Amino acid sequence: MARKKISTTVYITPEQGEQLKLLHDRTRVPVAEYIRQGIDLVLEQYRGALPGQLTLGDLGRGKR
Repeated sequence: MARKKISTTVYITPEQGEQLKLLHDRTRVPVAEYIRQGIDLVLEQYRGALPGQLTLGDLGRGKR
């Protein structure tokens, strides 16, 4: 089941737009899906900077 999404505005470079359109043309995956995946990658990369509770996995990796 698809999750509810919120609308936002994102400004990208013309080159990014062209590359995303080419990717969409070849894969038929919506550009918005690629943008959501990119956001997920950034959030994972900077997970330690976000407020929240540590998981047991974080403790095992020495994060505190």
